[in-house]
Amino acid sequence: MKTILVTGGAGFIGSALIRYLITETANTVVNIDKLTYAGHLENLQEIDHSPRYHFDETDICDTDVMKNVFQKYKPDAVMHLAAESHVDRSIDGSAEFIRTNIVGTHNLLEIAKEYFEGLTEQKKEQFRFLHVSTDEVYGELGEDGFFKETTPYDPRSPYSASKASSDHLVRAWYHTYDFPVLITNCSNNYGPYQFPEKLIPVVILKALQGEDIPVYGTGENVRDWLYVDDHARALCKVLQEGVVGETYNIGGHNEKKNIEVVKTICAILGELQPKNDGRYEEQISFVTDRPGHDFRYAIDASKIKNELSWKPKETFESGIKKTIQWYLDNIDWCETVTSNNYDLERLGTT
Repeated sequence: MKTILVTGGAGFIGSALIRYLITETANTVVNIDKLTYAGHLENLQEIDHSPRYHFDETDICDTDVMKNVFQKYKPDAVMHLAAESHVDRSIDGSAEFIRTNIVGTHNLLEIAKEYFEGLTEQKKEQFRFLHVSTDEVYGELGEDGFFKETTPYDPRSPYSASKASSDHLVRAWYHTYDFPVLITNCSNNYGPYQFPEKLIPVVILKALQGEDIPVYGTGENVRDWLYVDDHARALCKVLQEGVVGETYNIGGHNEKKNIEVVKTICAILGELQPKNDGRYEEQISFVTDRPGHDFRYAIDASKIKNELSWKPKETFESGIKKTIQWYLDNIDWCETVTSNNYDLERLGTT
């Protein structure tokens, strides 16, 4: 049993990770989150009664408070997911991405290193700092090929540039200070509890409301889709069995054009909740493409499969159906998390 400090644990991926850690392991979990627009404690209601779960509303950029967190809980590992993560928001305003993703990661590394240096030798052997990143740091692919752990970085948006920066910081702390880090780079996540500004929940909610379903450009951009619970399992595998200093790419083996994803959602909604008039697909509307929109991402996840025996359980077909059904069953959650948002035009508002 370990005490694991998870930053950004009220967000989409962080909350899935914490739900997995509490329900599937015997570990104690400390959730650190400053509860921005995309962080919601409603994501954790099913486990927040557990005596092994603790929550601190804290900003990772706050040095004094974070030092107190480490001294109070004495973690055996850090799983760092706190980040600003929406590309569109980074294009409109990059400052918060620089602050959280770069300055925040630096602050956390400094505090964790100081804490690590005070541990006993036995505790040092066990301690790990897992930094969770994205495949967007690699840039874009052409019609073929895959991102590998050795692919050179070529970030093309303020978001991906900030994540690339934080990846480099984490590696520098490993090489300079012998600090025990691990890094993961994942493909596009989807699943329950995703804040309704990302593609899949936007499509679901816009479709249900009879509104235009916005698709960038011609919808030909390709992404690899990873079900969020598969990602949570992978992160725990890397934390437990990964080699210190190594990077592991995590992908779902589900490459899809954006327009394919949208049409699949429309078709499944037609089965689960048919429209009274026409088809959901008739609501698709192509809009001006996003600046610097990368054409294709695809991950080679053979390293984590071969070395750590992880592979995704969900196909895109099984995962997307579960996801759509979850949103149909949890419209109240969507209303709750979007009720006080200042930027509703981004959302599939309910």
